[in-house]
Amino acid sequence: MPIHKAAFLNASAASAMMLLTACDTEQRVVEVAVIGKADSASMNAANRSPAGQLLRGAVADGLVGLDQQGQVIPALADRWIVADDGLSYIFRLRASEWPDGTAINAASVQAGLRQVIAAQRGTPLALDLAAISEIRVMTGRVIELRLSQPVPELLTLLAQPELSLLRKGRGAGPMRLSREGSIATLVPIAPEKRGLTAVANWQARARTLRLVALPPAEAIERFSAGKVLVVLGGTLVDLPAGDLPGAIRFDPVPGLFGLLFAHSDGFLSDAANREAIAMAIDREALLAGKAVPGWTPSYRPIPSGQTAVLSASAQSWVNQSLPGRQAAASARVAKWRGSKDAPQLRIAVPAGPGAAQLYQSLADSLKQIGLDAVRVGMQDRADLRLLDTVATYPRAGWYFNQLHCSNQRGLCSAAADKLTAEAAVAPDAAKQAELIAQAEMKLTEAHVFIPFGPPVRWSLVRNGTTGFAPNRLGYHPLMPLALLPK
Repeated sequence: MPIHKAAFLNASAASAMMLLTACDTEQRVVEVAVIGKADSASMNAANRSPAGQLLRGAVADGLVGLDQQGQVIPALADRWIVADDGLSYIFRLRASEWPDGTAINAASVQAGLRQVIAAQRGTPLALDLAAISEIRVMTGRVIELRLSQPVPELLTLLAQPELSLLRKGRGAGPMRLSREGSIATLVPIAPEKRGLTAVANWQARARTLRLVALPPAEAIERFSAGKVLVVLGGTLVDLPAGDLPGAIRFDPVPGLFGLLFAHSDGFLSDAANREAIAMAIDREALLAGKAVPGWTPSYRPIPSGQTAVLSASAQSWVNQSLPGRQAAASARVAKWRGSKDAPQLRIAVPAGPGAAQLYQSLADSLKQIGLDAVRVGMQDRADLRLLDTVATYPRAGWYFNQLHCSNQRGLCSAAADKLTAEAAVAPDAAKQAELIAQAEMKLTEAHVFIPFGPPVRWSLVRNGTTGFAPNRLGYHPLMPLALLPK
């Protein structure tokens, strides 16, 4: 992978990195930047920003958590049992206390779970969790989740930062937080103070971690100057212009990355016209010059390979050449337009150097079929909006839930929603597969979303850093970064 030598390999940056290494050892402080708004609001654990999610995962535990490799690990629950039919999950809670000194027991966890699940209403995560029919206290430290249908990925869902539990606004997570403006300082809590087994040499291993949210250019600059150990939270729109730094690490994440139609007015009222836009886009050009490992264009709202039950694509044009697709799309635009002026499409994309390249590529593709584009902000009135989100679990249900009508994100397919609901209660696997295939067909034919390919998630990581690993969730908890290896 090419390296931007001017920014990353000059002598002053190398000296700064050596100095930071020495400071890390002496002062025991790990400096971490996360890409986002550099303000105090972004450093709130209740915020859904990347920084907020990292902080919540550090200061509050859910029933289970995630390690640096994206694997489920014990948290409030130190063990669990899953019934053979997948309809019951029984968790035994660790013997510990909430920050206010009260015991962590099944009743308080039940209340906390009900609260955080209710807070997800109107989001795709609420749909993922809809099968939880009852949260039942069994004994003082044993709680059961009963399901209306099996959810194989339930543990991963419960490990998401949004489902970390709070009591009186505070969590029982592994780190203690203090904030000063846009800087958050996190100190690891000794395991024995959290009801866990003491760890040998804890004081020698634990380091204070300082987290700051920064715009992408400033985060990259601080990394190149050796002022931060790791930069987290990078997406395609944040990718720097020019050659990518050699320290970049990409996460192999599945998910949705593309344009969601905001309405069905005017030119967009006809599904064939919406399809014409999808046909025109040169997906290969979207990441031109960016060597992102494993990135391949996608043409289906639910990517192939996620599950064996998906039907064949209804898009007959997928295998045509780009010029052929654009010629067919141009004919549709000309037929609709007649004597009218070409419609101008407002495309909402975030700010960022990678976003500029993305938008320009989209505008160039649309120009080929007689459509003009104008770039607007994500909060502005738009015709199409960038949707860029990582899959919590790589199954068809996640994709359907993201594009579900109840989310009110933009256009949707009520017919696809109905079929997926029927599939959830299907009497057997064969019937479920049939209904899922029909739902995919309905979603494809509605042309509510234009997929580009998988999302892009990246970090900058200095050589020798421990506690970090690329993973399929694109989520990198802070606690492992604050611990030296055994």
